[in-house]
Amino acid sequence: MTPIRAVPNMAENIYSFLFMGRALKVKTTYLCQECGYRSPKWMGRCPDCQQWSCFAEEAIQAPVKGKSAPATLEVPVRLSEVCAREEDRESCGISELDRVFGGGVVPGSFSLLGGDPGIGKSTLLLQAMANLSAAGPALYVTAEESAHQVKLRGERLKVVAPDLYLLSETNLEAVMEQVRQLKPRFLAIDSIQTVSTSSLESAPGSVSQVRECAARLMRQAKGEGLSTFLVGHVTKDGAIAGPRVLEHMVDTVLYFEGDSGNPYRILRAVKNRFGSTNEIGVFEMKEGGLAEVPNPSELFLAERPRGVSGSVVIPALEGSRPILVELQSLVSTSSYGTPQRTSLGIDRGRITLLLAILEKRVGLSLLDQDVFLNVAGGVTLDEPAVDLGIAAALASSLMDRPVPERTLVFGEVGLAGEVRAINRPELRVGEAARLGFDRCFLPLGNMKNLEVPKGLQLFAVKNVGEMLENLFD
Repeated sequence: MTPIRAVPNMAENIYSFLFMGRALKVKTTYLCQECGYRSPKWMGRCPDCQQWSCFAEEAIQAPVKGKSAPATLEVPVRLSEVCAREEDRESCGISELDRVFGGGVVPGSFSLLGGDPGIGKSTLLLQAMANLSAAGPALYVTAEESAHQVKLRGERLKVVAPDLYLLSETNLEAVMEQVRQLKPRFLAIDSIQTVSTSSLESAPGSVSQVRECAARLMRQAKGEGLSTFLVGHVTKDGAIAGPRVLEHMVDTVLYFEGDSGNPYRILRAVKNRFGSTNEIGVFEMKEGGLAEVPNPSELFLAERPRGVSGSVVIPALEGSRPILVELQSLVSTSSYGTPQRTSLGIDRGRITLLLAILEKRVGLSLLDQDVFLNVAGGVTLDEPAVDLGIAAALASSLMDRPVPERTLVFGEVGLAGEVRAINRPELRVGEAARLGFDRCFLPLGNMKNLEVPKGLQLFAVKNVGEMLENLFD
């Protein structure tokens, strides 16, 4: 009997078993849906990403025998000899979207847009493609809806775009053939999880299909200078579904954030090779589509209650844009053995830390109190500059003493109760002065070389206790 042996091509996991003089080839493998790890057999837990029940069976192609085409040899050049040029950008006609992209769409860029179902991804993309079509033909591939459904949405959005073409197709080869014939400048795929290639036998949305379709679209975008936009589904955890390599392949990854019960939407860039990842765009969902919010501070403070304890205004910095948001706190005596700690828009661990600082360094009794914290408007705050505002809101609610209406608070709080300096204070106080605030509590370390805006009184504090004494004096 001929002994069992493996074909040397282990990278593709194709094994050949010789039995009774006949060859049997296994053309299936198992692929991790999270990280793309490949295994010749099903496994309960991925040894790479440590996720459970994430392997799916996938059919693979046998290697083609014969000589492969020689690779093109690139000659290494010195970094100083590389010609640097400024990328030309095309405006989307939506200033908030241009801000997130870094000034507009770069020719040949490859972008991915993700978000929860129904949050407005297709609406925003259709509006952007209609505006971009004024600079050249644009092709919108709708793989989830019919062309009639997209037409109805376009009528609701009052889209007028003679050079915007619709294609209801799920086959990648057919899409690429239409691209070769039409030669558009902009291409949108809605969505990448529903497009498949006939060269693979796996189902649409599988790891191999998403990876292969994205790779071919990327080569086309870079080779022809075709600006391409992909819409991606998200998992229950909020991450983009499919292989993680998808986010590595694209130039820009945008996430649409928001609540279905809240009309406001925030577009955030988590990866951008042509701009900053700190910029955000603010939109409001209306009957006629997504409307830009050029002044988010006024919007988030429009419904702020007056004379209520626990309400504090904080200047958050998103990229180069300062946004004033309202922070609401409710502190009440706990009816249970273990007090509750609930927060929306702020990390719960940060609240626990600040509660301990107020208890130890300031002397406020909070161990037997239920604490509820919320950022109005559905905004998420993750910078340390909000620490001082959180402490002020907690103290205000505990003592039932309102913070003066036109007062702004910001600064980072250390474990010793000290208030540390933060970045870009001039943008924060400038936004406060523009909206009519007259008092601002900030770290003492930020007073150096800080120009005081007209009509705004600054209070520099060293620690949390000093801030609370002056705030409620």
